[in-house]
Amino acid sequence: MSKHKDIIIIGGGAAGFFAAINIAEQYSDLSAAILERGKTGLQKVKISGGGRCNVTHAEFIPSELVINYPRGEKELLGPFHSFMTGDTITWFEERGVELKIEEDGRMFPVSNSSQTIIDCFLDEAKTHGVDVLYNHSVKSIDVLDNGFSIETSQENFQCGQLIIATGSNTKIWKLLEDLGHTIVEPVPSLFTFDIKDERIRNIPGVVAKDVEVKVLGTDLISTGPLLITHVGMSAPAILKLSAFGAIELSKLNYHFDIEVNFIRQDLDSCLASLKSLKLDLAKKLVVNYTQFDLPKRLWKQLVLDANIDETNRWADITKNQIDALSKQLTKAVFKVTGKSTFKEEFVTAGGVDLREINFKTFESKLIPDLYFAGEVINVDAVTGGFNFQNAWTSAYIVSQSIHKS
Repeated sequence: MSKHKDIIIIGGGAAGFFAAINIAEQYSDLSAAILERGKTGLQKVKISGGGRCNVTHAEFIPSELVINYPRGEKELLGPFHSFMTGDTITWFEERGVELKIEEDGRMFPVSNSSQTIIDCFLDEAKTHGVDVLYNHSVKSIDVLDNGFSIETSQENFQCGQLIIATGSNTKIWKLLEDLGHTIVEPVPSLFTFDIKDERIRNIPGVVAKDVEVKVLGTDLISTGPLLITHVGMSAPAILKLSAFGAIELSKLNYHFDIEVNFIRQDLDSCLASLKSLKLDLAKKLVVNYTQFDLPKRLWKQLVLDANIDETNRWADITKNQIDALSKQLTKAVFKVTGKSTFKEEFVTAGGVDLREINFKTFESKLIPDLYFAGEVINVDAVTGGFNFQNAWTSAYIVSQSIHKS
């Protein structure tokens, strides 16, 4: 015997809970259940933002918000006019969760704990009668004349309307493919660059506040902070490249060269500045007088790599050394030999082909009453709360659309 529910949500993550709660709040006459394969749900919420949960980003103009989505920019413009950052803030505040904006625009609960968000969702689901069924791994999905039949590791279900909110779950993608949907092959989307280079080997933890990074041989370019890690480079300047270049960098097998402009000046401007410094600081040691607002340890490494040793004063350096230092500051080339991903926070490009989704409702164009929310579709974003905003927006729009079908 199969249990019957009006609505089944497969996936007990951010998008799944958000859809279920909003549906249950509006339609108390509909029965809804979340099927979650794990022992607990909301795992990505739990570890997001270092355990603080980066709920969204303080960008309040839809046309500006969509720029942060390498895949989905065009498709999400309409949905963001329906539900976006301001609506997210209001939704949580109405349920007792106040959010705060940090300097870089990321938004977190004032509590600084992801458990605040988890507790909110669990309480709302319980209050509105949403069944949350854990350890229910979905084995098959069949389309019926009047809905869907779902087989899980525990029991079987039938429902009139089905929401898929399983993120980057390859098993569910395969089931959707069997139903006729096209799955864009997944590739990693947010990752750091593995770089072995003497210039950065001994300075992990150093942050250059504002750099420009290019992937040589491509059109990929980004700006922002750059963090030197024990395995290479990270932070927004790198992560944006990894997101927007996800497919291209995958084809290069993550072996390519990058050019870093550490000071956001062109070569000629840098040369002119260094020539002035040669006069103004003639008697000072070059390594000791950090310029261009760079971290001291980074400045020292770039100076040494320009064949300027620790005893050289500004007055002593030659034209060739000035040229070499200018290149280190504005056109430093590093060889990338691989990638490092964020384990549980792993983000992929790929999923249900966007051409097969009606973005006014997030309903399948191929199968009536089948809806999608979150990263199960081929949408992904740069780091900073944008992936969660896609989850909230898509889930909310599904909740508004589902009873109308």
